[in-house]
Amino acid sequence: MNQMHIDRFDMPRHLGTLPMFSNMSTPERENIARGCRLRRFSRGNMVFRAGEQCESFHFVVTGQVKLFVASSTGVEKIIELIGPGHSFAEAMMFLPKPYMLNAQTLSDALVMTVSKQAVFSEIERDPRFSMHMLSGISHWLHRLLLDVEGYTLHSGMQRLIGYLLRDVELEHERDFGIVTVSLPVSKATIASRLSLTPEYFSRVLHQLESEGLIEIDRREIRILDVRKLASYGSH
Repeated sequence: MNQMHIDRFDMPRHLGTLPMFSNMSTPERENIARGCRLRRFSRGNMVFRAGEQCESFHFVVTGQVKLFVASSTGVEKIIELIGPGHSFAEAMMFLPKPYMLNAQTLSDALVMTVSKQAVFSEIERDPRFSMHMLSGISHWLHRLLLDVEGYTLHSGMQRLIGYLLRDVELEHERDFGIVTVSLPVSKATIASRLSLTPEYFSRVLHQLESEGLIEIDRREIRILDVRKLASYGSH
């Protein structure tokens, strides 16, 4: 998105497309928009670092952002990958502490920053808004608990298959046909997100391909039989 498009970006309208703000009236979204700004990042830029003061939370408009922690030796653990339309750091905004992790772009990105002051002012004006914030935080906590469950109870194979099938609703009885999954970032990045080594990640993908369950075409994974793949992961 070039500078001309950024200058013409309709902030209140975009806020209305986001779950947290979708039920707000236009005047309410305009109030929030006054506390928002758009920031353009190149690939590899830091949105924020652990230890910096948390004065806002963020939405990804375009691009990909990784949330991660790093050890003193520089070893990274990816906590979450954030794509367009999704928010991050809203839970940390309510703590009187600095950011506890890092956020870095994995591609050129446009990020909308929502100031703490704008959010708190809206909560004071209309306490119902806090329910939307709590809903977003609850979803984040639920995903985090699922991650912990996956790391402790599921094998690496199951975690990878679960990632490939994350958007497929298996409970519906129907013929899925071929389902194509486009990996939004590199295989090594996704491996870190799943607490797998890149070597193990690639080995499992090729094992699934040799079993006739998937086809690999760079970052595109074609799932040839959804139900067989799901049951394969439960063995």
